[in-house]
Amino acid sequence: MVRGAHPTVYCGVCPAHLNKQGNRKTMKILVTGTAGFIGSTLAMRLLKRGDEVIGVDNLNDYYEVQLKKDRLARLTSHNGFTDIRLSIEDREGMEALFKTHQPQRVVNLAAQAGVRYSLENPHAYIDANIVGFTNILEGCRHHNVEHLVYASSSSVYGANTNMPFSVHNNVDHPLSLYAATKKANELMAHTYSHLYRLPTTGLRFFTVYGPWGRPDMALFLFTRNILAGKPIDVFNYGHHRRDFTYIDDIVEGIIRTLDRVAPENAQWDSNQPDPATSLAPYRVYNIGSNRPIELLRYIEVLEDCLGKTAKKNLLPLQLGDVPDTYADVDALIEDVDYKPDTPIEKGVANFVDWYREYYKV
Repeated sequence: MVRGAHPTVYCGVCPAHLNKQGNRKTMKILVTGTAGFIGSTLAMRLLKRGDEVIGVDNLNDYYEVQLKKDRLARLTSHNGFTDIRLSIEDREGMEALFKTHQPQRVVNLAAQAGVRYSLENPHAYIDANIVGFTNILEGCRHHNVEHLVYASSSSVYGANTNMPFSVHNNVDHPLSLYAATKKANELMAHTYSHLYRLPTTGLRFFTVYGPWGRPDMALFLFTRNILAGKPIDVFNYGHHRRDFTYIDDIVEGIIRTLDRVAPENAQWDSNQPDPATSLAPYRVYNIGSNRPIELLRYIEVLEDCLGKTAKKNLLPLQLGDVPDTYADVDALIEDVDYKPDTPIEKGVANFVDWYREYYKV
């Protein structure tokens, strides 16, 4: 048993959301960032299981907008999806959204992403990740939302070197502003869980990849350059390790934690405080593959899938990056009976198939 945890049986859904026949009732769920990589995939899964999804996105131009529009096009063809164009940092707009739609549960995936971009445009991270998240918390507080699930990041582990990274460890030394805003989100969520008994669950995602992914991520960049015969930039000379996690595994983890409203931990001890739980209805989980892979091996798998050898431009580790990530997922297994299990050989192959089809390569 990990420190601060207590035995929990995963029942799939809260009893309040079961009908007389014991089947799950549909829910109205607000998902922010529905034009994004994770948000669009999550929304699709929720729609397919019968939930109503209120989707929010501002379609910013951090990366190619057409890809975002094409992700949304898959969703708008489904009954039960409401597409709203809005920035979460728009306070009045978010207040009106919550008042009009009255979601039962909320998944906040809208954020300014990217470690390196936070060195170039720090204000974008404060606007979306701090101001925007405050608007989410306030909407949940004032409109009786049953459960808020929000994206944190493996980046919060920062200078930590004790592997695997555990949610029960302290994370007070971020190495980028992006990481600092995600740590701030966890602190802000705890405050609302404590003050207003709002159940909140933070999810620390580890290097997400797969079909419909982000063009600023390594797999996308590598694939594009290898197919074009251009060299790829390989930082830390390819020797850093990442806990690459396939998109479907991430979404499964989100859904399972969304369906289990964050409980209080009656055994929480202020003399030995557990950062991942609380006397308030608050939880934090890692969602990672629990199998760190060296970047050079990741590139080898991609080369096999593409049938082409990469020209590598070997470079030192970038400012703000960490050498390794490795997720301890014991808490996720104990509380919701789930561990990501897609091997990179399968996940990368699926991405390459999607990439060739989408870009007609």
